[in-house]
Amino acid sequence: MSSSDDIRVVVGIDFGTTYSGFAFAHKSNPNDIIVQDYWKGREGWYKTPTVIKYDDSYTNVISWGFSALAVKPRGRSLRPSSKPIELFKLYLSENESSGTAPLPDALNYKDVIKDYLKKLGEDIKRRVNTHWCRLDFNSQVIIVITVPAEFDDNAIAIMSECAIGADLVKRENIDKNLKFTTEPEAAAIDSISLLRSEYHLNSGDLFMVVDCGGGTVDLTTRELLDGDKLSEITVRSGDNCGSCYVDQAFIEFLGSKIGRSTIDTLKENHYVNLQYIVQDFCIPTKILFTGQEGEFENYYLNLEEYEPIKQLCITGEEKEKLEANEWMVEAKFEDIRNMFDPVIERILTLIRGQLNQLERRGKKISLMLLVGGFSESVYLQDRIKKEFPELPNISVPKNPVTSVMKGAVKFGLSEKIVEDRVLNWTYGTCVVRKWHPTDPLSHKLPNGYVKVFEKFGEKGYGESVKLNYKVVKHFKSFSLTQRKINIDMYVTKSSDAKYIGDPEIKLFRKFQLELPELDSYEDIDDITILFILKFGQMGMFATAENKNTGDECNVTFKYEFD
Repeated sequence: MSSSDDIRVVVGIDFGTTYSGFAFAHKSNPNDIIVQDYWKGREGWYKTPTVIKYDDSYTNVISWGFSALAVKPRGRSLRPSSKPIELFKLYLSENESSGTAPLPDALNYKDVIKDYLKKLGEDIKRRVNTHWCRLDFNSQVIIVITVPAEFDDNAIAIMSECAIGADLVKRENIDKNLKFTTEPEAAAIDSISLLRSEYHLNSGDLFMVVDCGGGTVDLTTRELLDGDKLSEITVRSGDNCGSCYVDQAFIEFLGSKIGRSTIDTLKENHYVNLQYIVQDFCIPTKILFTGQEGEFENYYLNLEEYEPIKQLCITGEEKEKLEANEWMVEAKFEDIRNMFDPVIERILTLIRGQLNQLERRGKKISLMLLVGGFSESVYLQDRIKKEFPELPNISVPKNPVTSVMKGAVKFGLSEKIVEDRVLNWTYGTCVVRKWHPTDPLSHKLPNGYVKVFEKFGEKGYGESVKLNYKVVKHFKSFSLTQRKINIDMYVTKSSDAKYIGDPEIKLFRKFQLELPELDSYEDIDDITILFILKFGQMGMFATAENKNTGDECNVTFKYEFD
């Protein structure tokens, strides 16, 4: 296993819903963070599309990133081709149905994530080794992967398995060489150098980061501490309301003009051509949309320039209207604004949620930082400023699209920069006791007992914990033949959850402890197993040991996220 003294380079990976990128730095020169800005087929871009394309049998990757979205020029005939796979990161979200399309039967989303990370990892290794040759990625490189704020421990566990499968890290080195941080936390870390010098914050001041990405928007509120450390103040939050949902609204609008069945055919058989149309909309219209009608020029899509679309047998009322308009689709100011507004309303709701948490505690922020690619939307910035005029400073840093990956590198170089984190759940287990008359009759078991929720430790949802916070539970064997102890972990966001079976309590993870062999009943009383849960890190960590000997006991778990 590698030690911290072996580490030479830290790589930060921003694995995004729509675009991904990476940055890296050498431990000896931590201020020189290099951001990848050259991809196959595209130069001067900080990120490449989170898209991957397989052969017809979906067994071999034939392209990824920009190459997977390579399209034919306008006017050429449409030919069916295998559909690129995109938005697969959303399968890790609790609300996985939002924006995802069904995968082909031959594919599992975990394998798609693994395959994409493997291709991205090959680029990382090539680029890093052009700067520092002969690095051993198994021991000398820390990989830091950013995740959305709403990812739970199970999603992070799956990401860990995918990173191992992608050969980004070896299983035996995972504790030392693979780290996770949330996207807004990474952006907050990247901003530290500017908080005092540019934004004039002092120790004790609070600031909010709103990371507006392509798929998700994630928020965190932090306090700037002495020594330029950060404390998490609120429960971080996020939602699937990034800029790709504006693109989806445009596709819905286009479908209203050329027919739903035509759009479905484009999606299924000519996806890259549809993406070309979407990009043709994004560059002159979506990106430049300010929300000021006087500055707006109507968007026109000339379908005569996309001759193949007419091959898809547009019929009926849609064809009559298109012919009357000489195959021209027009989007007016209200049409474009209607594409943006539902997405922006969800972002405003997230911001209100953070501010409400602060208000309940009598706290206010001194700064709101908007980062991520979508944060460069002038219309989004304007809507936020008009919605929250009481906020003293709403700013977008230079190159906001790089904030997350650069912050991930800084986190990997010094995890101590994060003083504490807020728990997104209350963790507990099931305890069976006798039913009391004060207990609900509906929870009474046939044997006269009841299953209650017992917290692991005193810390719960919304409370801050240090990064090394631990909870220890004691377990004993009940017989010579008992070889394992099963522990069911439950989670809730309710402050008064009491009974297993209540809708606000859900089964989260099943742990299994392997017990040492016993020679006689006299040994039973001498064996105490310490089950140790580690909180504060991104992801759940559990260990167990024999209290008497100090020997480690094997702990396995099955995540409930298949």
